[in-house]
Amino acid sequence: MTQRTPALAHLAAAYGIATEFWDWQGQHTEVPDDTVVAVLAALGVDVSGDFVGRELARAQEREWRRLLPPVLVIARGERADVPVHLRDGERPTARLRTEDGAEQELGLVPGEPERGRVAGAEVSRVRLDVPVDLPLGWHEVMVEAGGQQARMPLVVTPPRLELPTGLAEEKAQSWGLMTQLYAMRSGASWGLGDLADLAEAGAWAAGLGADFVLVNPLHAAEPVGEMEPSPYLPTSRRFVNPIYIRVEDVPEVAYLSAAQRQLIEWHADDAQRYLDLDLLDRDGVWTAKEAALRLIYRQPRSLRRSRALHAYVEREGQGLVDFATWCAISQEHGTWWRQWPEELQDARSPEVEAYRQEHCAEVEFHCWLQWVLDEQLARVQRDLLDSGMSLGVISDLAVGVHPDGADAWGLGDALARGVTVGAPADQYNQLGQDWSQPPWRPDKLAELGYAPYREMVRAALRESGGLRVDHVIGLFRLWWIPEGAEPFQGTYVRYDHEAMIGILLLEAHRAGAVVIGEDLGTVEPWVRDYLRERGVMGTSILWFERDWDGDGRLLDPEAYRELCLATVTTHDLPPTAGYLEGVHVDLRSRLGLLDRSLEEELAEEASSREEVLADLRRRGLLGEGADVTEQVRALHAFLTRTPAKLLGVSVSDLAGDKRVINQPGTDEEYPNWRIPLAGPEGRPVLLEELVTWRSARQLARAVGTKRTV
Repeated sequence: MTQRTPALAHLAAAYGIATEFWDWQGQHTEVPDDTVVAVLAALGVDVSGDFVGRELARAQEREWRRLLPPVLVIARGERADVPVHLRDGERPTARLRTEDGAEQELGLVPGEPERGRVAGAEVSRVRLDVPVDLPLGWHEVMVEAGGQQARMPLVVTPPRLELPTGLAEEKAQSWGLMTQLYAMRSGASWGLGDLADLAEAGAWAAGLGADFVLVNPLHAAEPVGEMEPSPYLPTSRRFVNPIYIRVEDVPEVAYLSAAQRQLIEWHADDAQRYLDLDLLDRDGVWTAKEAALRLIYRQPRSLRRSRALHAYVEREGQGLVDFATWCAISQEHGTWWRQWPEELQDARSPEVEAYRQEHCAEVEFHCWLQWVLDEQLARVQRDLLDSGMSLGVISDLAVGVHPDGADAWGLGDALARGVTVGAPADQYNQLGQDWSQPPWRPDKLAELGYAPYREMVRAALRESGGLRVDHVIGLFRLWWIPEGAEPFQGTYVRYDHEAMIGILLLEAHRAGAVVIGEDLGTVEPWVRDYLRERGVMGTSILWFERDWDGDGRLLDPEAYRELCLATVTTHDLPPTAGYLEGVHVDLRSRLGLLDRSLEEELAEEASSREEVLADLRRRGLLGEGADVTEQVRALHAFLTRTPAKLLGVSVSDLAGDKRVINQPGTDEEYPNWRIPLAGPEGRPVLLEELVTWRSARQLARAVGTKRTV
């Protein structure tokens, strides 16, 4: 074991690695030395033997070795502090190229330069005089000095993301649906909810005054083998799962022969038998849908459509090609790329390029699927806005990706190896959580000018009126767990939150979208203040809204945050009807997840729920003896008394469903993410049936009516 020394502590600090922290109970905790060493190794820092001093010296000299920093992200109106590092006698020439292509010379800020040393040689630090009135955008600083040349992205971001006009008005409040799209099925979908179902549900909700539909992450999953059921463990966050395609809406279907159409109908009939199963079967659905899509893909396209596909591929660039190549290789070698032939494990190897050329038709098929998805997503957003919604689709961005997925392969060392992301122990899971996802490397993101992060955010915002960022705290710090360690044996690693949040806001501003940060769990107090100042909405769950800094009492509705999405439930809790009946406690007992007896847990949960219901009765929102349906309606009506800008209503609550969607802390012990939308008795309910229910309309109207059906 490497012993903790001042040098090791300083080295960890230089890389943003915490050697101590305060846990959820307010206790000061020292991070084990082995954890610090393992996390340093994941960042490419070798501290074995007597190398700590050497690595510390390198870290301290790191910025002085570069002519320019790798990237600089600032808010508009802020002075850009651009340091240039020069050997003695060197004079720099510098230019600024703005995003629109305009160039200007840059001079130096007057004053005596700072002095430093690199490998025994003296280095001077001067600063460029950059205009403070730069427009928003991705600009570039170019410097030449002493035979060296360097380029640096200079990103100017909004100081604050402003709300859309209607929502920015005083006391303005909008509501919308929240749905796990795959579980919200119709009789026309192929066993899983798809993008046409999203449009239908949105059109119904718009007629009742809704302004948005928040969907689960639609990120890409495995194209072959067993598909990961969790939408929060995708293979790629930049691309979309083609299982959400509505096959009949692909334009080329119209040009199929009668025999080919018969084949499509046969595949549809095969997939629709999955509507009758108790659990969702993604693999069966995708088998049928993929066969139909391959048939359509082989149909000749018009010149106009061919050009549109080519333009899409050109726009998405190398990222799309890499993703499609990973999908093609997976068809032959499986989805675990670390088990592929060694020469194919490097996305930039000549062997991968040769494979891509040899299997160009398969690569193009996966590019084509993403193009079809892009078109269908655009159509959904247009339809929702045309129906009267002000925001339309709000997308969801997962916190990470599968360690053996397309992003982990294609992004190379931008993602850390040898560690996974998770969460420290908290009141909900006292052993911590391991999410099995590789984290961004802060140093590599900076070296790459945040390009992979930018492209991911742009893709998530495309054809969306908003973006929910799961575990938004991960843009400030993430809990890294060395491979083989227990979740509680991890530590925090810090990110440049000014850069991460700034880029997010720039891309959201350009998309005209709102940003919602899921800021539940262990959060440093200042973070919520920072997010509010930058215009990022928070997340408020009714059951958890208490005065945690005081006596722990329930918050009055007027004490809720204004800049937030307020909801009664979330996907990590049962639907509200189930929560009111304590189904989550019974489930956790059956799975052995309780820390105390079932009787104690039930008693505490019942007491907590009754406290909330008593408050509703006191406010005149709920009568004595009200049934569960009336209680659910009253809980949602309570939200309308808060200043929260956005209110969310789960489609599961519209249906009166009671079953848990996802039980944190479990894997195969419970069918997480495989529960279809059902009614109060547990019978699967289809979308066209749900929208006829009076109870669903009544719940929707409990949070507001702008239009009539």
